[in-house]
Amino acid sequence: MKLDTSYQPAHFRWQLDGKVATITLDRPDRKNPLTFESYAELRDTFRALVQADNIKTIVLTGAGGNFCSGGDVHDIIGPLVGRDMAGLLDFTRMTGDLVKAMRACPQPIVAAVDGICVGAGAILAMASDIRFATPDSKAAFLFVRVGLAGCDMGACAMLPRIIGHGRASELLYTGRSLRADEGERWGFWNRLVASDALLTEAQAFARELASGPTFAHAMTKTMLHQEWDMGLDAAIEAEAQAQAICMQTQDFRRAYEAFVAKAKPVFEGN
Repeated sequence: MKLDTSYQPAHFRWQLDGKVATITLDRPDRKNPLTFESYAELRDTFRALVQADNIKTIVLTGAGGNFCSGGDVHDIIGPLVGRDMAGLLDFTRMTGDLVKAMRACPQPIVAAVDGICVGAGAILAMASDIRFATPDSKAAFLFVRVGLAGCDMGACAMLPRIIGHGRASELLYTGRSLRADEGERWGFWNRLVASDALLTEAQAFARELASGPTFAHAMTKTMLHQEWDMGLDAAIEAEAQAQAICMQTQDFRRAYEAFVAKAKPVFEGN
């Protein structure tokens, strides 16, 4: 899979502008639900991003004033009712693999969320690195409303780390909507932006990251993920090794030379 301007996925829109790729979920008539096929194609795309040295940041958004309404009721939930345990595990492991792929790709992911962001859609926002939303955004981890547990696609591991255990417990037990202002106050949304400026601001932020020391950004993302399983001593040692690696990059030298010259460093990601 070659992720350049010629890439034409079947189940979402792809745009590459310089070093920034934008993925747009594009079924606006249904509020951009996910299907078996779109889950798999998103997973494969994020996996391929590991090898896409030309791409430095990702923007993930939805078309038509909504982000994502989760798994499609007719295309996913209906067929799941008839599956045996092996078939159900195939599905739940595939959806979890999408989150793993998002966390494993080195590029920071900026979610630009407007309108509905529920179920698996809320998981996609959660699995992103940065989350921009609008005052009209409604996020809900509503698995309990269809008789399922809140522990879906890593929610019980990730959500408490973002907003705290008690707040995550409330959302996962009740499935209630998280208001935009509440989500910003709790730290789920990094910032609220007017709907007509959302994508522009998210892409501008992504371009700013892409113009920085992108090797170091990838290292930061790696350590943020890996240190979940570490004690403090192990984390400090891992960061010592990571920082020593970054000190061998030309970007580190460029920053020093620019400082000496009283100039702004121009990073190249190596």
